[in-house]
Amino acid sequence: MRILVTGGAGFIGSHLIDRLMEQNHEVICVDNFYTGHKRNLLRWKDHPYFEVIRHDITEEIRLEVDQIYHLACPASPVHYQYNPVKTIKTNVMGTLNMLGLAKRVKARFLLASTSEVYGDPEIHPQPETYRGNVNPIGIRSCYDEGKRVAETLAFDYHRQNDVEIRVARIFNTYGPRMLESDGRVVSNFVVQALRGNPLTIYGDGSQTRSFCYVSDLVEGLMRLMNGDHLGPINLGNPDEYTILELAQAVQNMVNPDVALKYEPLPQDDPRRRKPDIVLAKQLLDWQPTVPLNQGLERTVDDFRQRLGATDELPEPSVAAS
Repeated sequence: MRILVTGGAGFIGSHLIDRLMEQNHEVICVDNFYTGHKRNLLRWKDHPYFEVIRHDITEEIRLEVDQIYHLACPASPVHYQYNPVKTIKTNVMGTLNMLGLAKRVKARFLLASTSEVYGDPEIHPQPETYRGNVNPIGIRSCYDEGKRVAETLAFDYHRQNDVEIRVARIFNTYGPRMLESDGRVVSNFVVQALRGNPLTIYGDGSQTRSFCYVSDLVEGLMRLMNGDHLGPINLGNPDEYTILELAQAVQNMVNPDVALKYEPLPQDDPRRRKPDIVLAKQLLDWQPTVPLNQGLERTVDDFRQRLGATDELPEPSVAAS
């Protein structure tokens, strides 16, 4: 099968490409390398079934493919807030272009949506039927509302043009190849601990997240793409941890001597986040298998190998998710 992965040089996209290549598919990676890196794809360099195209999906592209995994968009607050207009253009115009491609070539289209469509949720855990509590004019809205519009476009293309769609709502995901300065809480804590710097906790640390290891997420995406269900379907780990608990886990694993430092909570930071994955279990026969401690160990090892000596590690950016 000939498969397009937008954002394929990124954290999740490159792991997905690994799985698709291992299954002997012909894979095309489209990426503008805003947050993606070629190093994530070196394993497949010069492979006859693999192609990389440097391209911004806000501009139209013509390809012949059977499936489209649409992952292209900055996903960490630091990156999507750096250029919010670009972020929403990617979510709206980029998704329009990819859906248009899917319509023309009759490809199946999977949208990598996000748990951020639920905003700061008033229902816990969050089922797919919950319509969310999103601030439409806040500093996160370029991403939150952008993904909500992307979902709207996907379902409208399905209803109006019979495009085969799949919509995944991805909850916090972590693992090897995360950017060291992307502002996500796992990478921030790991980098700070490796440097011997205090772990920065925003708020009092009582806000919760669920952390899904990247291999589990990729398995869920592939099952959704190749199954019979449109979605939206939540993909995430229902094990819920406070930010303080995560900080203490990283502290104990990497450097028990590092201190904890508390800073004010960023605007619109969700208080609780936990996926209801009943639909994923029922319809995809999917649930996460990698426990947090095991996933953190692999993530820490990757940062050590990739970034080398402690004094070479860059200072993390603000963690807001």
